[in-house]
This record gives sequence, C-alpha cells and structure tokens, in this order.
Amino acid sequence: MNQSESARTMVVPLAFDGVGYRSWRRGILRALLLKNKVGFITGKCKKSGSNDATFNQWARCDDMVTSWIFNSLSNDLADSLQYVNDAKELWQELEDRYDHINGAKLYQLQKEINDLSQGAFDIIGYNTKMKRFWEELKTLNAHAQCSCQCTCGAKANMHKAEQDRILIQFLMGLNEVYAVVRGSILMMYPLPSFA
Repeated sequence: MNQSESARTMVVPLAFDGVGYRSWRRGILRALLLKNKVGFITGKCKKSGSNDATFNQWARCDDMVTSWIFNSLSNDLADSLQYVNDAKELWQELEDRYDHINGAKLYQLQKEINDLSQGAFDIIGYNTKMKRFWEELKTLNAHAQCSCQCTCGAKANMHKAEQDRILIQFLMGLNEVYAVVRGSILMMYPLPSFA
C-alpha cells in the first residue's frame, strides 16, 4: 500500500446509484488496475491463512479496496452491501445484481443510435455522442466479441463490416449541409474507417 492512499478515496468521479453500471464498472476496474489492486476483486490475490505472516497485509489491502468500492457507491447501495466479507465478495454481489444484458437495454441503446442526428451539435459533439453509444453497445455485446487468433481473415472482415455500419449510421445523421461531403465519402472504395 502507498502511504498516500486513503480508505476515504473515491476512485471514480460519480457514485454508482444503480444506473449506468457498465460505465461505472469500467472506471472502477481502470482505477484498481492503476493501483495494482484488481487482483483483490478477481481473486488472484488470494486470502492467506490467519496464521500466515502476510495475512494482516492482505487484510489491510483488501479492506482498502473494499472501502474504495463502497465510497464509489450511493449511500443506499453501500448500506445494502455492508455485510460482505471482502472485496471479491462485494464485487461479485455487484456483478450479480447489475451486470445483466437484457433486451430492453439493447433495444433502448439501438434506438438511441438510430434516432441520433447531428441537429444542433457541431461535428465533434455529434461524433463524440455517436462513438459513446457505439462503445456502450459494444460492451453490452462483449460476449459476441471474438478473441481467437484468426488466420482466414473473417475476424478482420467482421470488424470492417462493423466499422462500415458505424460510418453509414454517422453519415445518415449528418445535417443536409454536408450532403456533398456525405456523397463523396460514400463513393470511396473501400469506405474509410470510422475511428
């Protein structure tokens, strides 16, 4: 443990109140990775026996991680989880409660993407909002992501098809003042990446 680390620290900017779990979860994981403490919630930092010389050190670190997570929850949520035994159990309880992908959430997000148009946004604002929606959709569909080592090119082709869908969705929502630019982009082969 670093001496500057405090049990009162809130490791993400906003407390989780039951809405937006995936974004909050991502922030917590990033913070714990930076502090080299993610092993306490994944179980890689195993609890040693109470007679082991490292037990007190493990317990202190685990209590610190547990405190950081509690400080990043709304008061109501934190109160409902006060009796968990350690950081791993706390994390598992949060995952069990909130890490659910349901059809309603997928529908809502896809509808927001489909309904999004530039409107009063400048190009950068519109682009940022579009990317945020697509990133959220991608995290919701994490189970559909391929992690194998592809040698046939199918994985690259699927990625390109996804990038093309994102680009076309972006172009569809642009204001009519960009009609000429939109037409020029659509004439390109292959379509440029939406990065």
